Amino acid sequence: MHSRLPEVGTSIFAVMSKMALDHHAINLSQGFPDFAIDDAIIDQVYRFMKDGNNQYAPMSGVPALRNSIAEVLKKTFGFAADAETNITITAGATEGLFAAISAVVGAGDEVIVFDPAYDSYNPAIRLNGGVPVHINLRYPDYTIDWDEVKRKISPRTKLIMINTPHNPCGVVLSHNDLVMLERIVLEHNLYVLSDEVYERLIYDGERHQSVLRFPGLANHSIAVFSFGKTFHATGWKAGYVVASEKITREIRKTHQFIVFSVNTPVQCALAEYLKTPQHYESLGQFYQQKRDYFLNGIKGSSFEPLACRGSYFQLLSYKNVSAKGDVAMAEYLTKEFKVASIPISVFYQDKSDHQILRFCFAKKEETLARACEILSKF
Repeated sequence: MHSRLPEVGTSIFAVMSKMALDHHAINLSQGFPDFAIDDAIIDQVYRFMKDGNNQYAPMSGVPALRNSIAEVLKKTFGFAADAETNITITAGATEGLFAAISAVVGAGDEVIVFDPAYDSYNPAIRLNGGVPVHINLRYPDYTIDWDEVKRKISPRTKLIMINTPHNPCGVVLSHNDLVMLERIVLEHNLYVLSDEVYERLIYDGERHQSVLRFPGLANHSIAVFSFGKTFHATGWKAGYVVASEKITREIRKTHQFIVFSVNTPVQCALAEYLKTPQHYESLGQFYQQKRDYFLNGIKGSSFEPLACRGSYFQLLSYKNVSAKGDVAMAEYLTKEFKVASIPISVFYQDKSDHQILRFCFAKKEETLARACEILSKF
């Protein structure tokens, strides 16, 4: 049969996780925590299940959860969201991204994507008939060249995709970046799809610059968030999308035919859990301690860390360790030294290889300690 994505195989995350399993390696590749989530939210899920909340939720999401999210958005970003018309609960952020792209992008529409980019962006654009226009972030700081963005805009440009804090790089966009983006978007009447799933995981006194903080930008934007990333429960596949009423109507048209609705008792539990700000306000400090523990553990090795300001990923340059390409180096580390990572070149359309590997530090200290003991020998 004819494939709509002929060059797409198994994702690098699945490949490296399987390799880690096959070779009994410490898995710092795929981005999921190996520690327990809060018993309090598990107890809430169980309670709502026992109380009979086990049938389809409303397509747009349980009202109590959308109301809780609206309160958080107001408190965090000063964004006055209408729970009924601006917020949609999705089956994780990846579904939210796909539903949003499906709602906005049509045949021949161009979408600007910054590489290295999360691997669902390009296929989702092409499956909807769009044309991805890839722009490489400036290495080694992974910053956006806004002059290049302006040059790449054409009459067919419909959407710009951003990701902050960034996966896989761990960088964050600045206030000035968002100001530049807002100017471009308003001048050319574009949409923005903002992947903000690591919004709570931000370090060193930085402030998360959401599109929702900028009124002109917010009206043209779709912001995507993840409860799985925030509350260490990636397997629950629960996220949400925030957009204007006009855009939300279109997103819900696509969302309802992708999954229709999301796990009901989990939504009910999240609605209650969000009412306690301590459950999410200290996450930056929690993960910064893990980042610093990992960096201290490899201090003195030949690996060179790049700045990580957000997410739970640390990039390491191994240019002083080996001349191997990053895919080969990731396989070598996994098979021979039993530590699995992710090569960064796979996130580039042009496969740019700067000899960088991505390590997930969302792990228990004992897991990180074992990995650091190995890596520190290089």
